[in-house]
Amino acid sequence: MKHYRKELWFNTSSRMELINITRDVEQCLNDSGIQEGLLLVNAMHITASVFINDDESGLHQDYKIWLEKLAPHAPISQYRHNNTGEDNGDAHLKRQVMGREVVVAISDAKLDFGPWEQIFYGEFDGRRKKRVLVKIIGE
Repeated sequence: MKHYRKELWFNTSSRMELINITRDVEQCLNDSGIQEGLLLVNAMHITASVFINDDESGLHQDYKIWLEKLAPHAPISQYRHNNTGEDNGDAHLKRQVMGREVVVAISDAKLDFGPWEQIFYGEFDGRRKKRVLVKIIGE
């Protein structure tokens, strides 16, 4: 069995961003040479997420509005976590809702997606360098 590992790095300009990383992940798969197997993509930070959904701008705006209603950033005093000197208690909750990772089957050297599926990096406490792990195993 072969394996491949790569870290993708992101530094967003705003606190919350959703970034389509499908092409980056496909490049990792291509570089790996793996034809059949499984691919894991996970956020290596507890205030970021990786998820699969449609690449549609209206949906992404809906996500941002919905997440901000679920866990608004301000006032920061509403989160006990922020008593530690942080201001990102909301980002931890948003990550929990959106998930840590995705696993995608690999068939014939391609991501075995359903219609419209794309992989996204969700950043909820941005403006600093963070990483995503891509791990691929198979033959």
